[in-house]
Amino acid sequence: MTTRPTVDPDLVAMMSAVFAEYRRTHAPTTGIALWDTGLWTRLEELGLVRLTGDEQAGGSGAGWFEAAELIRSAVWHGVHIPLAEHDLLAGWLLESAGLDAGPARRTFCVLDEFGVARAVPWASSAEKIVTVWRDRDRFVVADVDASALGMSSGANLAGEPRDTVTAEVSSLSGIPVADTVIDQMMLRGALIRALQVCAALDRIVELSVTHTTDRTQFGRPLAKFQSVQNLVADMAAEAALARAATDGALAEAVDTDWSGSGLEFRVAVARSCAGHAASVVVRNAHQVHGAIGTTMEHRLHEFTKPALAWRSEFGSVHHWDQLITTAAIAAGRDGLWPLITG
Repeated sequence: MTTRPTVDPDLVAMMSAVFAEYRRTHAPTTGIALWDTGLWTRLEELGLVRLTGDEQAGGSGAGWFEAAELIRSAVWHGVHIPLAEHDLLAGWLLESAGLDAGPARRTFCVLDEFGVARAVPWASSAEKIVTVWRDRDRFVVADVDASALGMSSGANLAGEPRDTVTAEVSSLSGIPVADTVIDQMMLRGALIRALQVCAALDRIVELSVTHTTDRTQFGRPLAKFQSVQNLVADMAAEAALARAATDGALAEAVDTDWSGSGLEFRVAVARSCAGHAASVVVRNAHQVHGAIGTTMEHRLHEFTKPALAWRSEFGSVHHWDQLITTAAIAAGRDGLWPLITG
């Protein structure tokens, strides 16, 4: 495995500055999050909306490591905007199908046999939806105007739009794509959510360290109490484990151009570690914050709710745990260690 390259620090600083400035002038969303078109325009001007898109098609030509920093920066500042869905999923699907990816705001969905897709991210505020469905023995992809699809609004625990999309498949025409494209799309989505969960967990740990250092009880900082130290140490350890597993999966994906034989297992490990870490980090964070951590005025909920919501998307924790179990059983006694070490 190659060493993960360092992303240009000026680029990382610019990303952080944009989201930090946005949060200074915009209060956190209390209802369902909106696709902020003003922020979107700003990000588009900076080349961040299609960060990994082909330069010949109007993208910035960056890679997944840059995209991971963009995802992390947005999460760190508590900004909800579907950059990953637009670029890494919808935009990539269009390029894979040989379709033009114009400037419209996009998300994606996969229709079932009845022409229904549930919990579609940001569908109700998208201009176009890259739609996937099964046409007899093959998958097809089409770039469909959102106005041409049925829509029922919904939201996840974090208040992000998760809508139900319906379509009359017989009226749609699409471009065939290989099954491997759709398989990769689901792995890409799963890894995106792992990156988001890890970023949220890191922020929660940072907030908890700051709170326990600044807050005093019985004449001394909370951080001086051993029980509090244990809670924070457990949080930091779980977050670090999740981040290491996710970084490993990301490096494997990039190194093998998403074609490595062990990639699904590595993504499963990342999702399992992130999912279980979310339970520990969220629980411990609320314990060390006490009552103040449950208020809307405190920022803790801006990160605990998304962490719990994202860990259940693109496969539940149980789904990824089961995949790991199945892989371990199939590897057997002699193959287990090579499976773990790659």
